[in-house]
Amino acid sequence: MRVVIVTESFPPDVNGVAHCALQTARHLVDSGHAPLVVAPAPAPGTRPDPCAPCPVVHVPSLPLPGYPQVRVALPSRRVAAAIAAHRADVVHLASPFVLGVRGMAAAARLGVPAVAVYQTDLAGYARTYMGAGEAAAWRRIRSVHSAADLTLAPSSAALNDLETHGVPRVRLWPRGVDTARFRPELRDAALRRALAPNGELIVGYVGRLAPEKQVELLAGACALDGVRVVIVGDGPSRAGLEQALPGAVFLGRRTGDDLARLFASLDVFAHTGPFETFCQTVQEAMASGVPVVAPAAGGPLDLVEHGRTGLLVPPRDADAVRDAVAALAAGPALRSAFGTAGRAAVEGRTWAAVGDRLIGHYADVLAGRKAVLAA
Repeated sequence: MRVVIVTESFPPDVNGVAHCALQTARHLVDSGHAPLVVAPAPAPGTRPDPCAPCPVVHVPSLPLPGYPQVRVALPSRRVAAAIAAHRADVVHLASPFVLGVRGMAAAARLGVPAVAVYQTDLAGYARTYMGAGEAAAWRRIRSVHSAADLTLAPSSAALNDLETHGVPRVRLWPRGVDTARFRPELRDAALRRALAPNGELIVGYVGRLAPEKQVELLAGACALDGVRVVIVGDGPSRAGLEQALPGAVFLGRRTGDDLARLFASLDVFAHTGPFETFCQTVQEAMASGVPVVAPAAGGPLDLVEHGRTGLLVPPRDADAVRDAVAALAAGPALRSAFGTAGRAAVEGRTWAAVGDRLIGHYADVLAGRKAVLAA
């Protein structure tokens, strides 16, 4: 099968869309298929990912105003040309918004079926950044995804949101996790001593530091006796968070084996953002054998079994986050039980397993097109 992955982000970018697109391309190659990636060009002076598993066509891009870490593709004929030259059987649109819309239009002109992967809660972002615009965001989402042969939602909450707002032909496709890289055995005593020299309980957050992530909700946890909060990631909110979270350790962006070692060395993982369509870092924490505190909203509802693998708390509730962390801090046996159960819960969620499900979705779309043509 020849697949063109049109993605709004790709490594060296570090985010959920980029990571999922990379893992999808890898699995397609490993399964004997022929993918091609179309993505915004990285910032000038940035080397493209040398480990890309397949050819990558870069489209000229500019930094998003106010958030330069995000690159936005400029209008270009390269999208349609790449789809045509690759002789695509399927166009895979990863979180289509700007570049993906052009990919959708090109696929329609060329008569190639399109599968759109919903990954970003644009409506939630509109509320966060503009205080309004949620209805307009959903109109945009509905317009884009209604043109696809199939939309894939990463969680039950996301699927329900899409169907509630009138998006047709939606099916569930969750995300995988690298259970070989993220594992409890990487827990590192020397790293823990460096982060918490007085033997404090280590509570970690991993992700972008941006307003929609609401990392400031960890302020109460910072104030708990015997707790050290560790923040992994970067973004426009970092300077403000360094003021809002006194005593927290900010490590900046970490990736690969370094990130896996950090995950496994935590005692508790706390995620605070209420707008996650999936929340990959929750899965990575669970694979690392770490109990999770997360909001009872969006993707974490599918991932965290409250009282078994972690604790779900009301969204945007700093006191609830603090109390959940305090409960886990006071219960080492509870932390151990949650961590063990979390690891067991994700062991079957490998990228290979979810990649095979994706290929099944492609096959269904192609069969549907053939049936329509034969009718």
